[in-house]
Amino acid sequence: MWGLVPLFWPLLKPAGAGEILAHRMVWSLVFVAVALVFVRRWAWAGELLRQPRRLALITVAAAVITVNWGVYIWAVNSGHVVEASLGYFINPLVTIAMGVLLLKERLRPVQWTAVGVGAAAVLVLTVGYGRPPWISLTLAFSFATYGLVKKKVNLGGVESLAAETAIQFLPALGYLLWLSSHGDLSFASEGPGHAALLASTGIVTALPLVCFGAAAIRVPLSTLGLLQYLAPVFQFLLGIFYFGEAMPPERWAGFALVWLALTLLTWDALRTARTLRREITRPSTTMTTGTVSAVRKAESLVSGAEPPASPSARP
Repeated sequence: MWGLVPLFWPLLKPAGAGEILAHRMVWSLVFVAVALVFVRRWAWAGELLRQPRRLALITVAAAVITVNWGVYIWAVNSGHVVEASLGYFINPLVTIAMGVLLLKERLRPVQWTAVGVGAAAVLVLTVGYGRPPWISLTLAFSFATYGLVKKKVNLGGVESLAAETAIQFLPALGYLLWLSSHGDLSFASEGPGHAALLASTGIVTALPLVCFGAAAIRVPLSTLGLLQYLAPVFQFLLGIFYFGEAMPPERWAGFALVWLALTLLTWDALRTARTLRREITRPSTTMTTGTVSAVRKAESLVSGAEPPASPSARP
């Protein structure tokens, strides 16, 4: 679903990216609120309101994912699907770089190599596009920042999305009312079908998240990480074969370098996780919390993401 979402945003025209983004915020809150009522999970909200630091972090997460969603919607509807997919290909590399710069994490040699190859890919693509691939970089850095903040918040996926969209709700609703007052709101002027599609942005946002949460408790983390590469792969293929975007040789070269970096990163993470797991299963080895955390860390680096409890939003 995340990989096929570029097919959905063009259906919402003539609504602009700003209106689509505002509807996504408003209707996502409606959808997750109904879901939380159904499962009767509200205790977390009171606890969150009593913790100003976590609430501030949720506000930062909401601001960052707003940028991410807005740029992605604009990119798809402006004919930059391939460049948008690149953002989610390089996101794991940006996440690792942030870990080094901000969290003082140490990288293994193969990880350093992967980051270096990724940096070279950005330079090649800058030459290919005639400018820095700002759409890709904005998407990658905003989503990596979002993941970093979510790691600190440590709130479940549906609950986190509810909190974030609750913060986004009033500004988004205010923007829609402002558009309406100027006669620029397409929701009420393009017929019931168009209105229904705009309202379904909440489902498009939340339903993949629900499936992700269900999968996270059923499959190994390393498998989940590898599966997450399918989203940018589908987006890339749609950009070329469905939307007909150009891919001159220099862009192929840049993408090839990105894929090489991801291959190195994935191979290293799987190898490290396998080695640590063998150490855990030795009869003479005592399984410590630190060792288990190391295994989960290595597996999560397959996708450059945090463990499954933290992600709550995608393109």
